[in-house]
Amino acid sequence: MSPRRAAALRNSQGAANLREHLIATAERMIATGADTLTVRAVAAEARVADGVLYNYFADKEELLALALHAHVRTVEAGLGPLPEPGRGTLEENLRTHVTYGLALHRRCLPAFTRTLGQPKVLARFAAIDVPGQPWRDRLVEYLRAERDQGRLRADARVDAAAAMIVGVCHEVVLSVMFSVGEPPQPPDVDDLVTAVLHGLL
Repeated sequence: MSPRRAAALRNSQGAANLREHLIATAERMIATGADTLTVRAVAAEARVADGVLYNYFADKEELLALALHAHVRTVEAGLGPLPEPGRGTLEENLRTHVTYGLALHRRCLPAFTRTLGQPKVLARFAAIDVPGQPWRDRLVEYLRAERDQGRLRADARVDAAAAMIVGVCHEVVLSVMFSVGEPPQPPDVDDLVTAVLHGLL
């Protein structure tokens, strides 16, 4: 291992290898609103030579997509656990899911806004296949489990219900991005939960 690489890893805050160190560095830059996300800027922040990135990633877009994914997981880790099927009330559990989804989208918004001008990064992000389920899939899984346990109608259209909830979260993001002047009012969580449960029950 070269001295330069060893120095980078010593300052990577526990990253297992240089690839993880580079992803963590790019994630930190995205999360803190770095002015530029070029290969040179990431390499400088990671304290490695510019060309080192291409030893671990096909291109800059792959690195930034993985960093975005890591940022989403970091945000999720700070939002707390989601409810287990069959426990608590349906209303409380659904409210937790909605609140979780809204917070997730709001906190990830700045990072995605910075990559809007890089469609290749967003395409790579959408194509990432790594262990762990995104929030939307966990929401669908939760609703299906509640239906299987008989707490929802046997013919409850849980996929449509999940799409409604996710759509509201997306609307919040789009409203903020394209709003002029005063920020848009947040959705009424209780109204959304009532409307969704009315259909599911």
